[in-house]
Amino acid sequence: MKHRILFVAENITLAQVVRLAVLARSLDRERYEVHFASSHFDPLVFAELDVEQHPLQTLDKARVEHCLARGKRIYEKKTLLDYVRADLELIGRVRPALIIGDFRLSLGISAPVSGVPHAALINAYFSPYRRDARVPVPDHPIVELLGEELTERYFPRAIPKVFAHFAEPINAVRRHYGLPSIGSLEQVLTFGDYTLYPDVPELVPVQNAPASHLYIGPVLWSPQVDFDERWLESPDRDRALVYATLGSSGNVAVLPAVLEALSRLPVRVILATAGRVEPNQLPANVTARPFVPGERLARAASVVISNGGSTTGYQALASGTPVVGIASNLDQYLAMQAIERVGAGVCVKARRASAAAVLEAVNQVLNNPAYERSARGIANNFANYPAGELFPTFVRRAVDHASTSNTSPLTVSSPRKTAVERKAGAFK
Repeated sequence: MKHRILFVAENITLAQVVRLAVLARSLDRERYEVHFASSHFDPLVFAELDVEQHPLQTLDKARVEHCLARGKRIYEKKTLLDYVRADLELIGRVRPALIIGDFRLSLGISAPVSGVPHAALINAYFSPYRRDARVPVPDHPIVELLGEELTERYFPRAIPKVFAHFAEPINAVRRHYGLPSIGSLEQVLTFGDYTLYPDVPELVPVQNAPASHLYIGPVLWSPQVDFDERWLESPDRDRALVYATLGSSGNVAVLPAVLEALSRLPVRVILATAGRVEPNQLPANVTARPFVPGERLARAASVVISNGGSTTGYQALASGTPVVGIASNLDQYLAMQAIERVGAGVCVKARRASAAAVLEAVNQVLNNPAYERSARGIANNFANYPAGELFPTFVRRAVDHASTSNTSPLTVSSPRKTAVERKAGAFK
């Protein structure tokens, strides 16, 4: 009998859908019946993906962007109550052996109420156990109000109250269902029977984390679209290639500054717009397309310009290519904080992303070979954590454990002990 595995994506950004889609694709269909819940099933992602699709209402993306830009909560108690009811109906209908969620925070309530084990996929830079506990200041109206210096000085003091404020709706709904409060925002984001980090410890180290927290390596995705190799074989192919994209969640208001900066450089540029903008006038050295095969471009490029998030950033690092990240939200700043720490890229604050600032950052990366050396080192680290192997091993052992035990969930230790354990996920 096949075990049913349920993936649930919040679908605020494309990353939350594609990461789960990649992981779903890695599971053996002879062993598992795979179900996928999301608010939208983009053919670009789900073409030829063998999953049972379940439409599930999620937040309006425009509303989320509005809230994030103003530092407001995106979930309130009423919304989460609706989410939990929808989750419970879905879980009751599918009857999965294991649930994998990406930013579907209501699963921290609906999964334990249903008695189904739940794994939360979340980057390690959100972990309460991360070694670098600094929290960078995201783009927020308060920066314009207080100024950069004052905000940077007082922001760390405000973090505990801010994180508690964002976690309160989740904790309120947990109490409504007779469950104990989890804690602050970081505990809420990483809550589950298991926590899966699509990272490597060399890039985002954690310390004293529970044994149920596991690095599975970066989960990389690239759209299957037509690619004209002549883009890489222009008469100026001796010039460095720059691959630029702001993805589905970058601040598109900075695009004119990015294009102006790149127009001043002796480089060739391929811009992926993700269908969000239609540039009217492009510099002569820029080619724009809605979607491109990002992994192919990242391998060919000398630098990748992104929104700073892990989706494109890790795609670049996996190819040994350094990153210039133009960050605006907290996720993007945290990802770039990790990338800067290992010397594999430069962060530009979107709120300060003038053409001069972008030009300086790109020149800094292009003219200093240390950035490429650091990126290649991280690429080697990534190769030691193949998500396509570690995730199916985790699922198999978690399901086997759940079917034979009524006690605590399977615990997971670091996959760094031996090559065999690393490949197998190193389960205790």
